[in-house]
Amino acid sequence: MTQHLTMTAPEVLTWLERRGTKRNRDGMARYAIVAPRAYGVSVGDLLSLGKQLGTDHALAQALWKTGWYEARMLSASVADPARLTPAQMDKWTRDFDNWAICDHLCFNLYDRTPHAWKKIDQWCGSKEEFVKRAAFALLASVALHDKSTPDAPFRKALRLIERAAHDERNFVKKGVSWALRSVGERSQSLYDAALVSARRLAESPDASARWVGKDALRQMSTPAVRKRVAARAARRKTTN
Repeated sequence: MTQHLTMTAPEVLTWLERRGTKRNRDGMARYAIVAPRAYGVSVGDLLSLGKQLGTDHALAQALWKTGWYEARMLSASVADPARLTPAQMDKWTRDFDNWAICDHLCFNLYDRTPHAWKKIDQWCGSKEEFVKRAAFALLASVALHDKSTPDAPFRKALRLIERAAHDERNFVKKGVSWALRSVGERSQSLYDAALVSARRLAESPDASARWVGKDALRQMSTPAVRKRVAARAARRKTTN
């Protein structure tokens, strides 16, 4: 049995403060990660500490309340997705203040909860930039990680993607493009449907929609993506 560290939130903050550097904070700024309270701890150190702490939902809640960027990133590692309630997801998501914390929680925690699809539907209409981005970061994460859901819900989600592609805000449209590309990689059928959506958006008179469509088309057309889709199609034939 793995022996995990036992730490309180104040002890975690002390650990983080000792490992933070100005160099890492400057690096965050270069990647447009704007966090009012950040120590500047490397992602590698955060992931290492998260593994050592293990699952501790009470600690995750306490870390989130501190407001520190790295503490909130750690929340995704130590929170129990089975205990994360819809209300708690809403509260944390309203606190998102940069794309990194948004994507990290969607990719490493939210997509493992039973509430993911409901939150995608709920947040996709939000007026808040990072809440709306969360809808599509979560859709991308589910598309990449969920191995059992059939194509139908993802095909339906393409309509959400096309509607949101007209949002001109930078972090929203980048999240929308990520979702479109991720849905397209699930299967040959979804790849074909996503290409139709991407081409339609690329021909839109709306600048934001046009950017999303062209960005998705460029990346979906690479040999690496086509190879992955073909490999998934071959595996599906083998198992059916």
